[in-house]
Amino acid sequence: MLNHEIDPEALRPLVPRGVVLDTWNGMTLVSMVGFEFLDTRLLGVPVPFHRHFDEINLRFYVRRDTPDGPRRGVVFVKEIVPRPALAAVARLAYGERYVSRPMRHRIDLADDGATPAGLVGYAWYDGGSWHRLHATTTGEAHLPAAGSQEEFVTEHYWGYAAQRDGGCVEYRVEHPRWNVWRAADARLDCDVAQVYGPRFTEALEADPVSAFVADGSPVTVRAGARLDSGHSGTMAP
Repeated sequence: MLNHEIDPEALRPLVPRGVVLDTWNGMTLVSMVGFEFLDTRLLGVPVPFHRHFDEINLRFYVRRDTPDGPRRGVVFVKEIVPRPALAAVARLAYGERYVSRPMRHRIDLADDGATPAGLVGYAWYDGGSWHRLHATTTGEAHLPAAGSQEEFVTEHYWGYAAQRDGGCVEYRVEHPRWNVWRAADARLDCDVAQVYGPRFTEALEADPVSAFVADGSPVTVRAGARLDSGHSGTMAP
């Protein structure tokens, strides 16, 4: 997870109806995230040849206030997966911005064969060249401290997707808290304007304000529901 500060005005046109931008200590963040899906199931059923695959996404953070308290979530700018069928199902089910591109990854593991220990990197091929994000783990894994940027980035448990008709779909993402390693030599090598558009160039071409590697866990993505009221475009405290 590579996290960059961005001018909130660059994101405001992308905020779905019914939510507001969420900030950490007054800072508006976008995150480049690379990870592996393992043993993926659709409605509990494994899909042959589509169970293990990489994803790279660019996301930012929002919040919706409800009578039961705030729901802190993410909005995906673009999600990249290696197979067209995966992208098509995600677009159909959630209205998310999925595309398919050739992908590859490298994850150095410790002697146990499961724990990241060294370089973690993901890459995708787009527009005639390879782009990638990578970092090297340092120190020991730990649970994010309360109020930390690590906690803010990893503990948003809702997804929000703007729909073609101007509405918004909300869905819940369930997983336990993740351990994280701090990261060194974190870098995004990417033609940002080509892949994500000029609104993200300044933010993503700058050094990340933080970078870390999370261990991941089983994750459940619940079915989405439409939000048909509310208004977007203001900043959340």
